[in-house]
Amino acid sequence: MTSIHIKNGRVIDPANGVDAVQDLFIADGKVAALGQAPEGFTAARTFDATGLVVAPGLVDLSARLREPGYEYKATLESEMQAAMQGGVTSLVCPPDTDPVLDEPGLVEMLKHRARGLNQAHVHPLGALTMGLKGAALTEMAELTEAGCIGFSHAEVPVEDTTVLLRALQYANTFGYTVWLRPQDAHIGKGGVAHSGPLASRLGLSGVPVMAETIALHTIFELVRATGARVHLCRISSAAGLELVRAAKAEGLAVTCDVGAHHVHLTDADINFFDPNARLTPPLRSQRDREAIRAALLDGTIDAICSDHTPVDDDEKLLPFGEASPGATGLELLLSLALKWAEDIGGHHGPGDALFKALARVTSAPARVAGLDAGQLAVGSMADVVLFDPSARWLVEAPALASQGKHTPFLGYEMVGQVRATIVAGHVAYERKAGAASR
Repeated sequence: MTSIHIKNGRVIDPANGVDAVQDLFIADGKVAALGQAPEGFTAARTFDATGLVVAPGLVDLSARLREPGYEYKATLESEMQAAMQGGVTSLVCPPDTDPVLDEPGLVEMLKHRARGLNQAHVHPLGALTMGLKGAALTEMAELTEAGCIGFSHAEVPVEDTTVLLRALQYANTFGYTVWLRPQDAHIGKGGVAHSGPLASRLGLSGVPVMAETIALHTIFELVRATGARVHLCRISSAAGLELVRAAKAEGLAVTCDVGAHHVHLTDADINFFDPNARLTPPLRSQRDREAIRAALLDGTIDAICSDHTPVDDDEKLLPFGEASPGATGLELLLSLALKWAEDIGGHHGPGDALFKALARVTSAPARVAGLDAGQLAVGSMADVVLFDPSARWLVEAPALASQGKHTPFLGYEMVGQVRATIVAGHVAYERKAGAASR
């Protein structure tokens, strides 16, 4: 294990309330000290982090790695490299692979493959029902033993509410968290854009906000009945967030996240049928986006995720309604969080805004997923990202390590660039001097 000395950096560790220029010392894969070197410490490597922020590695609550089954869209190698370039050291992956993650052997294989690459820590979600068919429950205890940190139905709504009730009862008995994206099974089925004037004008089939709110009402009733802990994935609407805010105030055991795209974009960004803006859930109205930003500030939304969903050209370069939903996001998560900090900085002071934004992609998602990650306390796993908060870079396909080159942010200039990513005390990524920065 390499011992590392990171000097002169601005250490921001939201979990422990730290924001100060100080040195960080790493030994045996763990954080050894902050400020003063521990006795007898000799660094095998030293990073001069002058002008850089030193933060916990990012924790991403939704990243599709496309293995097993969809290797033509992306591979574990390409997406892990993307995670490293984005400073993401822990990621949660949904179970909608092929085959679905409903058998312990598949989960163990994925974990084994990921460990072999020695890059980001991969935390799979197990399927809630066999084959995500919404009928027979999976063997949750066995899947947990194999390494699943929770259970999800990915993008497939559970049609039979009795099945969902049984799943929540079972999960509650054993203390498992169920991750659900609130989406009614019938309303908005087949829709490709937010129901509103824009979709009508473009002649696109719509997904109304009530597809989200009806599902939320159902979920909250079931949580009241069972006491189960539920994490709500990628809330997209103002009305949905009002319900989440009320549920939290009532004391229900719910948390929620939002996709990074939805923090910045609206349905107007579809422009002239740009398939890169075809996402699930769809980009909604400006009012919804403002509500998302307010909910991030007041803590109604716990975390921002990349919602990383690599799609290949054959499935993306199609008419809007036929294009596969999804965008690459691992390499944009940090920059999109910093952009939000920049936007709120005027009201909250730039330092405070940066601290809040980093909390939403480090300590808060780690807490949601129950991971020992997202912080830099002495003795904790040394997952660290060094980034230049003022470096600007252009989002273009060749600059992305992910095999999925499609994002609505192509051509945008981003702020914040990762210089190095350290995972469990080993340097997993370093940006070459002068690479793709502006």
